[in-house]
Amino acid sequence: MRAAKLLLIGFVAGVFGALFGVGGGTVIVPLLLMLVAFDQRRASATSLAAILVSSVAGAVTYAFHGKVDPGAAALVGLPAVAGVIVGTSLQQRISVDRLTYLFVLVLAVVGVRLLL
Repeated sequence: MRAAKLLLIGFVAGVFGALFGVGGGTVIVPLLLMLVAFDQRRASATSLAAILVSSVAGAVTYAFHGKVDPGAAALVGLPAVAGVIVGTSLQQRISVDRLTYLFVLVLAVVGVRLLL
């Protein structure tokens, strides 16, 4: 049953990633928390590993359609590597409960902002 849930999460994340450019933090992490009972740290780490695979597939597919700007991707992607290192270090210092509440707050703020 767990494997089926993980496969479903991956499929849903792939569809949402291709349609809206989201998948990891907004789809994979919440579903891992709710359906597979991962804690916030494990869900975040698993999501980052999973989106590596799906992002390559998406980037290649969009590149076939001429929609990738390599310069912009590098300017966003390279500093993101540093951000992930800093964020991971910070995450290890925050309790799992507090991380979960902060994550919910971030999703709520983004949701409200998109509605306004």
